[in-house]
Amino acid sequence: MEKDFSGWSDQKTKIDSKNHKAPFVTEGDIWWASTGINVGSEMNGKNELYSRPVIILKKLAHNFYFVIPTTTQEKDGSWYISFIHNGIKMTACLHQARSLDYRRILGKLGSLDDRDYSLVKESFLSLYR
Repeated sequence: MEKDFSGWSDQKTKIDSKNHKAPFVTEGDIWWASTGINVGSEMNGKNELYSRPVIILKKLAHNFYFVIPTTTQEKDGSWYISFIHNGIKMTACLHQARSLDYRRILGKLGSLDDRDYSLVKESFLSLYR
């Protein structure tokens, strides 16, 4: 599959020119975010907005977040944590964690329950201890 870097470049230009108020996010929320077309094994966004669901792991500032991308594909290994959100089995891809500007955030899907958020957070932190 050929990657659409030029389409992503156009979309990224639109995202960068957005000037709106940062959404109200909380740690443990799941949001759609424009993660883009990336290089090699880095996780890509899908659809015309190059987006995918991400978990807000940490709010770094009012308009800047540290997130963990998710997938609905089943994955095994210490880099992945599975959970169920609204009846859909999802997997947090801990090794793909990154920071995002608020302008990439598109819409809220919901929030992890406390147990799942703690599991994701502790699993992420344990990878780097």
